[in-house]
Amino acid sequence: MTDPRYSKLAKLLVEYSTELKKGERVLLDMSDVPDEFSIELMRAVRAVGATPLIEVRHTRIAREILKGTDKKHAALVRDVELFRMKRVQAYIAVRGSANASEASDVDSDRMALYARVLRPVLNHRVNKTRWVVLRWPTPSMAQGANMSTEAFENLYFDVCTMDYRKMARAMAPLEKRMKKANRVQLKSPGTDLTFNIKGIGAQMCKGDRNIPDGEVFSCPVKDSVNGYITFNTPTLYSGTKFENVRLELKDGKIVKATSNNTKRLNEILDTDAGARYIGEFSLGFNPYIMNPMCDILFDEKIAGSLHFTPGQAYETCDNGNRSAVHWDMVLIQRPEWGGGEVWFDRELIRKDGMFVPKDLKGLNPENLK
Repeated sequence: MTDPRYSKLAKLLVEYSTELKKGERVLLDMSDVPDEFSIELMRAVRAVGATPLIEVRHTRIAREILKGTDKKHAALVRDVELFRMKRVQAYIAVRGSANASEASDVDSDRMALYARVLRPVLNHRVNKTRWVVLRWPTPSMAQGANMSTEAFENLYFDVCTMDYRKMARAMAPLEKRMKKANRVQLKSPGTDLTFNIKGIGAQMCKGDRNIPDGEVFSCPVKDSVNGYITFNTPTLYSGTKFENVRLELKDGKIVKATSNNTKRLNEILDTDAGARYIGEFSLGFNPYIMNPMCDILFDEKIAGSLHFTPGQAYETCDNGNRSAVHWDMVLIQRPEWGGGEVWFDRELIRKDGMFVPKDLKGLNPENLK
């Protein structure tokens, strides 16, 4: 018998996250996902009168594609994928993987080339469709979270099917404050960073783009970032795990970057000119996600966290920066992680992971569960 949680999650993705309507078309991009869930998702799409177009992928095959790619091949893939993306109104991606490091031995130059050439597909999907992206729970993810497979699956379905409408109401005041803010200052051990977000705007993420969700993001004015930031959570990018990432920025540009793998870190930041500028700043507050698991769709929503993103800016909150890279790096500011502060225009917004102003206290964990 199919797990009843599959049907609940599929219905959330179709009816809430993408709000599919009769007559619309949606691309279902499934990577290493059980057939049973893919079927439930197709049925949920058809139940609202929409048409599913499904793509089934596998991460080991994706690795082989990347290992042998070149400009001619990548351009062909781009043209095919972009044609298909332009034919749909919505996009749902569910991504599983038995091995999160599957692409770790792919040549970095090939990875960068493929990302650059296919960027128009991602840009169209992000800016022209209603989309939602989520992971699929696997033993590999459970291991990354230091949990048993069963316990992680239970956590996964709890967090992915939580009351996102309630969360949306609670985050509206934070979105309003970020839209009005000018100067932002971040303070933590190894971190003292200032930048401006005036005129950039803000966007709350309430389960209609990512599942799980729980963040409000903006973006620094491109040349306004000065200082240094040290990330206290591991980060996985293109199959390589990085720890103790520290960035120094001057007039918006990353002028020094170090980590446990400084060479590979700088190779990625040298993908193109935009990779050394910042494309996103966000505060995370999902009450069910407390610790990192090296999966950014979860880690960037950790309660009491923020993320700061070298690379591409979203058109929603745009500072004009363009890059093939968009790398969310996470800093947790709860006391057990060293604490920290977030200031907007000299007002303390969050201290040690807890929101301070009265209108934002609804985002603290005890009020969201």
